[in-house]
Amino acid sequence: MLPADSREPLSLRERKKLKTRTAIRRATYRLLATQGYDATTVEQIAEAAEVSPSTVVRYFPVKEDILLTDEHDAVLDARLRARPADEEPLESLRAVVTEAVRTALAHEPEETRLRARLMAEVPAVRSRLTETTARTAQLLARAIADRTGRAADDLEVRVFTAAVLAALREATLCWAERGQGDDLLALLDRTVDTLKGGLSL
Repeated sequence: MLPADSREPLSLRERKKLKTRTAIRRATYRLLATQGYDATTVEQIAEAAEVSPSTVVRYFPVKEDILLTDEHDAVLDARLRARPADEEPLESLRAVVTEAVRTALAHEPEETRLRARLMAEVPAVRSRLTETTARTAQLLARAIADRTGRAADDLEVRVFTAAVLAALREATLCWAERGQGDDLLALLDRTVDTLKGGLSL
């Protein structure tokens, strides 16, 4: 999980909401690790997190969102905006995404590996991943647009940002499908290098 050092202090209400979301996520990961994705129900998650099933659904409308949504897109956005103004956008995205992954692997290694495996193995999770990646791309595209002096709806900005995030998602899926034996950070670097240099015959 990314540290929240780039955000404004949370209000009491926001802290309570974050605590609830965190409890639901942790309960979900515990259940998934022991009994698998399909066997884990919202009712079981609610009981393990000590909340009602309706609370789980209020915070996470579908079960896949517990794995794939978090509060840290805003941190990525802030870190992207804090990169040097003269840095190439591709290098800026490389820096912020690899730092996020490095932090996740250091602080939540088991959850990160389980999430990646489920992305690769469970069709519903992979499908929802496409949607959540698109939402993240829309947010980061605004930062890229500001950095490059372009409009937020500029076609090139949208295509560039979506392509980079989709490629990095594909690298993560490749890592999971191959048993997670490779160095994920090295795969992400190779992915960015491929985008930069293209594919030679």
